[in-house]
Amino acid sequence: MTGPEAAGVGPVAVRPGDVRPVGEHALLVELAGTTEVTALHGWLLARREAGELPPVGEIVPAARTVLLDGVPDTGALARVLRTARPDPAAAASGPLVEVPTVYDGADLPEVARLWGVSPEAAVRIHTEPEYVVAFCGFAPGFGYLTGLPERYGVPRRATPRGSVPAGSVALAGPYTGVYPHPSPGGWQLLGRTGLPLWDAARTPPALLAPGTRVRFTPLRGGTA
Repeated sequence: MTGPEAAGVGPVAVRPGDVRPVGEHALLVELAGTTEVTALHGWLLARREAGELPPVGEIVPAARTVLLDGVPDTGALARVLRTARPDPAAAASGPLVEVPTVYDGADLPEVARLWGVSPEAAVRIHTEPEYVVAFCGFAPGFGYLTGLPERYGVPRRATPRGSVPAGSVALAGPYTGVYPHPSPGGWQLLGRTGLPLWDAARTPPALLAPGTRVRFTPLRGGTA
């Protein structure tokens, strides 16, 4: 999470006990939450790009952890990690993806009710922020997007759907996501997009990767 919602959050400090070895060539950094993970992930990518990081194969963020795999010298990397002071309020610098969305989801009225606004106002609330892909999971190409103010978090559906169409734009807890494939799911459906989130013939196949910035553009009816 970046911008106003991260205001007042100080720099992230990685303590010695936060860094744990995972086998011989990997480290796992445990943090307080997604805001801290996003900040550290961006810091690590920038340092690697600048050649200021010991060799590391993969940097994989999750909800509360960052995994660093393919590390020849875990001791050297652990020492660098303990000097990290990434700023959660810093703006994300990843590529920007525009997601054209038709807001006609089955759960839009319920989400609007939970927010205490009209469905039209709920669409304005959802399309206002610039989101950041904090981490990926659940299915290939599924990104967990942060950026919606904390007060707009919504619970998962009490009963998950047996099938959610590909391209469904949905909410659960503090996250927004777009289903890349048809699958079961319990997130609240706001709308749909025709943007292909996963294409095995594309390099890389996933459109959304950690650090990518995302904006949802509302469309009126028709095909997204």
